[in-house]
Amino acid sequence: MPSIFLSPSTQDWNPYLTTGNEQYWMNRIADAMEPYLRASGIDFTRNDPDRPLSQAIADSNAGNYDLHLALHSNAAPESLAGQLRGADFYYRQGSYWGRRAAEILAEQYRQIYPNPSLVRALPNTTFAELRQTRAPAVLAELAYHDNLEDEAFIMNNVEAIARNLVQGLTIYFGIPFVEPMPPRQGVVITEYTPLMLRDRPSLTGNILARIPRGSEVTVTGQVGDWYVTTYGGQTGYASRRYIRLI
Repeated sequence: MPSIFLSPSTQDWNPYLTTGNEQYWMNRIADAMEPYLRASGIDFTRNDPDRPLSQAIADSNAGNYDLHLALHSNAAPESLAGQLRGADFYYRQGSYWGRRAAEILAEQYRQIYPNPSLVRALPNTTFAELRQTRAPAVLAELAYHDNLEDEAFIMNNVEAIARNLVQGLTIYFGIPFVEPMPPRQGVVITEYTPLMLRDRPSLTGNILARIPRGSEVTVTGQVGDWYVTTYGGQTGYASRRYIRLI
């Protein structure tokens, strides 16, 4: 299953106009993304908001992630303070997969942002989280926090933004988007053979693991006749016919 390094802003020195700061609100969005990521079978690791950006980059590079996603909000130059609106999804110039991810995320974001024409996917050569990360990377500037309307959009749409971003990720990874459900424990009830954990909700999906009869698993979502299932630290899809929820 796919995995991402989720890197919400650590910039607590960037205040919003009314309450909170960039670090606070971007971490609120990351918090809200977690149930959707789990339900959709996307493994994730988050940065430590109390450590510097260089450490987040090092932590990302220490893993084998399919995408590095940084969450930020923007501020206009002093001469235009409060006058700009919009969202930008940056990718490292020359990165095919970074560009593809940025374009998909931007296209999805246009569905919820009040001014869709102001949502762009843009190449970049300067941001450290794009230049120095091994995984394909996207740095999202989700709105201008020095603009009252954009600030209100972020504050009033934390859940919608989180859901939308994960929808974009599922499109990028080519997997179903699954609405979250409270995690449930289950027991494998096959008769003789192990239960196959697959990378797609299909009998043709690649086998990730073989789960022995009687094993306990965690279920975080459902796609038709398949559960999004975690066993032994690995997440995939397993036939719900052979899992009894407890």
